[in-house]
Amino acid sequence: MRFTRNLVLAAAIVPLAGCLSFGGKPPKQLLTIASTAQPQPGAAQTASAGRAIVVQVPAVPQTIANTRIPVQESDVAVAYIKDAQWSEPPARLFARVLADTLTARAGMVVLAPAQSFGSPSADLSGDLRSFGVDASQRQAVVIYDASLTRAGQSTIEKRRFEARVPVAAIEPTAAADALGRAANDVAGQVAGWVRGGG
Repeated sequence: MRFTRNLVLAAAIVPLAGCLSFGGKPPKQLLTIASTAQPQPGAAQTASAGRAIVVQVPAVPQTIANTRIPVQESDVAVAYIKDAQWSEPPARLFARVLADTLTARAGMVVLAPAQSFGSPSADLSGDLRSFGVDASQRQAVVIYDASLTRAGQSTIEKRRFEARVPVAAIEPTAAADALGRAANDVAGQVAGWVRGGG
């Protein structure tokens, strides 16, 4: 009798298994950006005095604290592009572009925070204020408020960097492409600032 009851329960559960979902529907594709200034493969790097830097993952507002692409529709309204999802949060994508660009263009050795204790290094942090699309201007907008403490110094330098790139269409691939170009533009500006010493 108990065996029959268990069999009936199992039969009732099986159809439900096809109806249940233990997570959101996976996106058709995940978007990413890459640095256009890549370090040379196999090139040896030495964290000599003044050439090492720690790149902190920037702070972000709530609108870009997720993996979606925001669209600023007005001063008070933000939407998200349908089916557009980054492979990881924009702050981490941008920090990686910064690190590669600083290595390739500024000749800096980028260290993890734990590696910097034994070597005097600069520290780059900041706020990624915007990483999305301005609908009224049809532009991808990246705004980064950077804070830099140079190696061996206690003063903090601050500077805002901004790039705007036209968006062909407000859809996932076009928006990601334009944001990638804008992020690389900003990273290049930051590398010039770090390299130039002021």
